[in-house]
Amino acid sequence: MALALLAGCMHVPPRTVAAEEAQVPERWHAPLTVEPAASVAVPKEAASAASTPAKGAQAPGLDALYDWWGRWNDPALLTLIGAAEEASPTLATAAARIAQARAAAVGARAALAPSVDVQASVSRGTYNQLPDPSLLMTTKQLGGQLQWELDVFGRLRQARSAADARLQGAQAQWHDARLTLAADTARQYFALLACQDQRDIALADARSRTDTERLTRHLAGAGFTAAANLALAEAGTAQAEAQQQEVATQCAAALKSLSALTALDASRLQERLGSTRLGTAPVPDLTLVAVDRVPADVLAHRPDVYAAAQAVAAASGDVGAAEAARYPSLGLSGSIARMQVGLGGYGQASGSTWSFGPLALDLPLFDGGRRRAQAAAARTQYEAAVSQYRATVRDAVREVETALDALAGARARSQHMDRAVAGFRRQFEAAQARYRAGMGSLLDLEQARHDLLAAQTAQTRLRQETRDDAVALYRALGGGWDARVLPDTQPDRTLVAEGEARRLLAAQRRAATVSAPARTAALPGSTAAGPRRAASATGSASASLTPSVP
Repeated sequence: MALALLAGCMHVPPRTVAAEEAQVPERWHAPLTVEPAASVAVPKEAASAASTPAKGAQAPGLDALYDWWGRWNDPALLTLIGAAEEASPTLATAAARIAQARAAAVGARAALAPSVDVQASVSRGTYNQLPDPSLLMTTKQLGGQLQWELDVFGRLRQARSAADARLQGAQAQWHDARLTLAADTARQYFALLACQDQRDIALADARSRTDTERLTRHLAGAGFTAAANLALAEAGTAQAEAQQQEVATQCAAALKSLSALTALDASRLQERLGSTRLGTAPVPDLTLVAVDRVPADVLAHRPDVYAAAQAVAAASGDVGAAEAARYPSLGLSGSIARMQVGLGGYGQASGSTWSFGPLALDLPLFDGGRRRAQAAAARTQYEAAVSQYRATVRDAVREVETALDALAGARARSQHMDRAVAGFRRQFEAAQARYRAGMGSLLDLEQARHDLLAAQTAQTRLRQETRDDAVALYRALGGGWDARVLPDTQPDRTLVAEGEARRLLAAQRRAATVSAPARTAALPGSTAAGPRRAASATGSASASLTPSVP
């Protein structure tokens, strides 16, 4: 009765953090349409399915994220992302953390069940109390012992809940690291392609300036132009060659960065990407992504937000376990044994024994405040986890809205920039024709050339920025991750089964074949439509923004 009263008045750990406490806005404050003239209406059926997803069903708009990398129609990009995954120490570290969390979860679950130990012994010797001390006595014994802590106050259950939450959080962190790695690889790839585009622009500018210098030299030799114009043409050629060398150095640095990220040989990587340019690579349409859903629904598909919620749940379980440790514990034990005794040639005797109990009560009386301090420390960790969760949600909202603003602005500027480049090109061609006909000045030609070069450079940077913004939006939306739908990939078990040596060997084989013709699917587990669907924590844990203890 006393134990029942104590169990009824024991402290209940904090369990949830309301979504509104995380300051999630009710609507987005950024443009939801990422195409200049596109608008996607969400059907009522889709909105209803989003609010109450069926088991095994996919949330509206997630398919656009699942297959998003495949929509680039760029086998080289898929190859690079797959190579980066194989060579990434960050993913390997995240997988090791899953293995640690999984082992801790198994131990926490096992603590709730009884433990059974088996002992066996054999002894042989003389015994002075026998009538004939020279007789050899053989004793054999086999027995089992049971130990079971009755979790009256929920300490073990709270510890199990905390361990399960940490396992789910570790799995979500692995997916977040994988998503970040893919985005970083894509940005490095786009930076290299933009540099190659800029190198082509610098090469064309150098050739044009060389032709102008040659023509000006002929005119100066014939006395049709001043020596100052020849000096200006020579200076322009030298400047273009210097600019070309600077861009080549930047491209070499970008290539080495991508090589280090993917563990691919730089020379073979350059051969593979030699003909690829940024200007010809299409940008996938993101209007199919259900960004127009409320922020809480969108952020539920971010693995970092889910991991932060699981950290709150784990900290809540730690509070419950620490509080329960201040109350008595009840243990039960039992044993059973079989013994056989042999006396030389006089035969043998055997018997069995068993016992059930005692029912042991461990009542903490005085520990100098140690248990109370541990409970206070656990509650402090819980408050810190809640604060971190709220900060993660706010950062997630900011990232989505920033990416929406940036992508909408970049695509709106693209139309104006295309018209500007076309206009400056026509101006340059007209100025060049007038100069060759002897009716224009070299200063006018150089000014037109400068305007065209600046516009082309800005256009290349804008194309790179547009692709980077699209990747940032994909990253901010969670990359199609969904804790409610997807199965567990168990990356830690793959890591343990294959080992670091096999992973390095696979990376070397990929580096050896990177110069071969691109295959359709390059990511591990991918299909032609895109990479494999990232997985969530084991089971059917909720993907809501409200973290809770299982």
